Amino acid sequence: MARLILNGKAAQLPDVRDAVFARREAGDTLAVRATWEQGDAARLAEQAGHEGVTRIIAGGGDGTVNEVVNGLMRLPPERRPELGILPLGSANDLATSLGLPLDLEASLRAAVHLPPRRVDVPRLDDWHFLNMATGGFGAEITSSTPKTLKRLLGGGAYSLIGAFKAWGYNLYPGRLRWEGGERHADLFLLAMGNGRQSGGGQQLAPHATMDDGLLDVLLVRDFASLAQLRIMRNELQSRPARGTYVDTFRTPWLAFEGERELPITLDGEPARRYGFRVDIDPGALSLAVPPDCALLASLWREGGGGGD
Repeated sequence: MARLILNGKAAQLPDVRDAVFARREAGDTLAVRATWEQGDAARLAEQAGHEGVTRIIAGGGDGTVNEVVNGLMRLPPERRPELGILPLGSANDLATSLGLPLDLEASLRAAVHLPPRRVDVPRLDDWHFLNMATGGFGAEITSSTPKTLKRLLGGGAYSLIGAFKAWGYNLYPGRLRWEGGERHADLFLLAMGNGRQSGGGQQLAPHATMDDGLLDVLLVRDFASLAQLRIMRNELQSRPARGTYVDTFRTPWLAFEGERELPITLDGEPARRYGFRVDIDPGALSLAVPPDCALLASLWREGGGGGD
């Protein structure tokens, strides 16, 4: 039994309704619940688990998926339904990284029928996320991009706003700690990837997988001039483990203590924190994914998928 938790803004879209009717005509048992306000998707997901629903489909953008995930994580592991995704957002970063179809009828069919795989669920303090958390510049872009511009330009809207914001960027001083490391840095960008991309297609963690128990971390720091910016951009292409301005590493946890509030996003949802800690709950959810999903290292080991 599957239940579609649908962002209320999409509930009356003809293509969405056609996709639902097509699944029912094909013999699938698919109930629909639409959200009305923030918090509904999490509440409906938790309720579905208590009612014995076996698969929840999050119908909306990355924010709707995030809210559904948080509702599912309130349930004990044995009561958590499987999760499918019907991507209806402007960016759909997670669905794109997973290799899910974006055509509505095909994506709903996939969300109902694709086999589930166990994936990790990171948590920033008490807030779970599935794809990526960003802090600093990337979070400023995501939170400041107008929703109307997102709808008009899709993922390109983030790059456009970012180009304007770059003229007046901020650095965020603070101390980072992770397994086996610690340092003080003036943060420009911090990205912690369970998935690979954020902000409408920006590949911030191109080698991340969702079932390795680790965060892929990108840290951009300490540059203060145009000349240093050029070096930083070159390092972003090569992604050194320890560069002049760019570091990349993997860790099961990371903590930050800032001297000023750091803008952050979790799966595109904005917040501000002086400090936080991120941990991972390995294999906490069953996610419906294609058989060749590049985000699952276990599929590579089994010979069912490919890498980069």
